[in-house]
Amino acid sequence: MKTIGITGGKGGTGKSTVSVALAIELSKKYKTLLIDADVDCPNDHLILNIQRKLLKKVYQRIPVWDFNKCDKCGLCGSVCQQNAIVSIKNKYPIFMQSQCNGCGSCVLKCPKGAISWSKKNIGNIFIGKKGNCDLLSGELKINEPVSEFIVKDLNKIIKKEKDKYNFIIIDTAAGIHCDVITALENCDIIFTVTEPNPLGAHDLELILKLLKKLKINSKIILNRFDIGDKKIIENLAKKYKKEIIAKIPYLKNSLKDNNIMEFYAKKILTNSSINK
Repeated sequence: MKTIGITGGKGGTGKSTVSVALAIELSKKYKTLLIDADVDCPNDHLILNIQRKLLKKVYQRIPVWDFNKCDKCGLCGSVCQQNAIVSIKNKYPIFMQSQCNGCGSCVLKCPKGAISWSKKNIGNIFIGKKGNCDLLSGELKINEPVSEFIVKDLNKIIKKEKDKYNFIIIDTAAGIHCDVITALENCDIIFTVTEPNPLGAHDLELILKLLKKLKINSKIILNRFDIGDKKIIENLAKKYKKEIIAKIPYLKNSLKDNNIMEFYAKKILTNSSINK
């Protein structure tokens, strides 16, 4: 089994299209699992044109107060870095659970033991299927602050189910924040999808610096290489000693829509050893 991460510092580079195309192409020969770990904005099921089914709900711990014990000292609010607790002198604390990340500082700080734990539903995990490709898709509820909790639950399922598959493709969110790191930490190899413009180069360098720290082997996929300055990406690849395994052109009108996915996948597989 090989786990492949598809990521990129910048949004809109074609990361999800590459992920879905690669998963579908591999599934023609191998049992493949596609993970949509972009839980703030999952869209792999839309590209696949399939309906998802709920697999499980994801919960996060949140504090709850026993006001019979609370002496209105305000210490819980003073240590809340998320500003989820409002403390007013001689008033019981006001708790805004949508701001809470469950860190536990308030529970530890309370001198009266007036705070214990409850939980809230912060998102869901869905499943779907397209041919021989299974989909596992996480989705964070609107206004919830901590997306990596959903990704951690996805990782637990991957660990349990990984022996059933030849390939696992993980489509991450854009950026270099915690949910991206969580999604990539168990990958065997990572493909960074970028595009040939200054923003693409800037964010590619950020993700390459991160992957260097994570010590995970990575390669570059250059999308829409023929409508920008590909040299800025090629120079970065040389700087960080990374191979550009595929250069995907901007899709012309001559390419039929139903061939787009196959075109993307074959471009990558032609220059990669992941199917060997």
